Amino acid sequence: MKIIVGHSNMDLDCIGSIILAKYLFPDHVPVKSYLVHPVARKLMNLYKNRLGFATSADLKGQTIERMVVVDACSMDRIAEYLRGVEHPEDIEVEIFDHHPAERRDIAHARIHERPFGANTTQLGLELIKQGVFIEPEDATIALTGIYADTGNFTHRNVCREDFEVAAFLLSQGASLKLVKDFLVPLREKQQIVLFHEILNLLEKHSVRGHLVQTCYMELEEDTQGLGAVIEQVFEVENGEILLGFFFFRKKGKMLIIGRNSNEQLSLNDLLCGFGGGGHKQAASATVKTEEGRLIAQRLMVYLEGMLAPAACARDIMTETVYALRQEQTLLEASLFLESISHTGAPVLDEKGALVGFLTLRDIMKGRKGNQMHVPVRTYMSRAVVSAPPGATVREIDELLFEKEVGHVPIVENGLLVGMVTRADILDFKRDDRRRKAELLVDLGMGETVPA
Repeated sequence: MKIIVGHSNMDLDCIGSIILAKYLFPDHVPVKSYLVHPVARKLMNLYKNRLGFATSADLKGQTIERMVVVDACSMDRIAEYLRGVEHPEDIEVEIFDHHPAERRDIAHARIHERPFGANTTQLGLELIKQGVFIEPEDATIALTGIYADTGNFTHRNVCREDFEVAAFLLSQGASLKLVKDFLVPLREKQQIVLFHEILNLLEKHSVRGHLVQTCYMELEEDTQGLGAVIEQVFEVENGEILLGFFFFRKKGKMLIIGRNSNEQLSLNDLLCGFGGGGHKQAASATVKTEEGRLIAQRLMVYLEGMLAPAACARDIMTETVYALRQEQTLLEASLFLESISHTGAPVLDEKGALVGFLTLRDIMKGRKGNQMHVPVRTYMSRAVVSAPPGATVREIDELLFEKEVGHVPIVENGLLVGMVTRADILDFKRDDRRRKAELLVDLGMGETVPA
């Protein structure tokens, strides 16, 4: 059996991703979560027959040979589909996701990861590339997913590709009228009541100079649709960081929902430490506890640690950089790179300014043309991806990812002052995860970090 799954508590972007994945993998069976986000229920009910979802219960006792995972990249978010499945370790897994990669833990998976505003966009681009046309109803479902996850194309992570796929879906007959109807934020009377109660309960905090708004509520039972309520409060308040704490007394658990417009903070990083996840701008977590207010207090302490001044290139770069001169010959450059065991090096002019980058691949081109006597400047790449010393580690990481390079020269006033490599980024992330883990231990939220 081959299946397509998304994360538990499926939202509109997850459903849109599955719909498009069906066109790419027509021999796979789509499977729905036993939990569906409230904002997606009307769409699910309307298109129930068309969607043709199997359930996780249908998978019990089955042998799954292949699984396509959309809008998720961690095992805990798809765990419900694997309960009772025979030999889950033998399943071939292919992932299409747009979340940060820190929590990848699905072994041996083939991963397609693009940082678009909506995960549906990634699947849509593949359909465009393959020249696949889709039915208007499916185009409507997919377009709803893009609108939902991009905040109607207003979130900071919206990309050109999100618009491109939206235009493609409209050309396939997607109905904007239905999209608008599916995206009505507060449908239930209880949601509207909670919306006004939360506005009255909002508290403002200054955390390292950032405005953080919080609300704490204790409820007897689980209440659906709180994410949509928090989203609406965030839009009305037009704030920087909003955290909603909802403690369900009978269940002994705390639901934390966050919204964020602060470039320095990733809510996914913040709530990951509390067992949650999501996006930079929107994330949530559920914590089993009998002390709701204590958990809220601990998260605020953790937030203060997270909002420490962002590390930048200057903090992690290697200051001693081996460089080539543009007047050196390719042969001299080849011998030099061999002597230092590097696959490439920046190229400087006579004044020490960065003018290019030369790799072993460039040298191979010269060797094939019997041009090893020509100067380095003839074969070097002049379109150098560089950054200033003040660029944040996150910005450097994005450069490495987007430009598909393994190193970023650090330049100040035109002069080369350092180098940041993928290894430097990995070392920083490892140390940063350890720092956050130690902070969680101090707050009683994590296990002791080994020395």
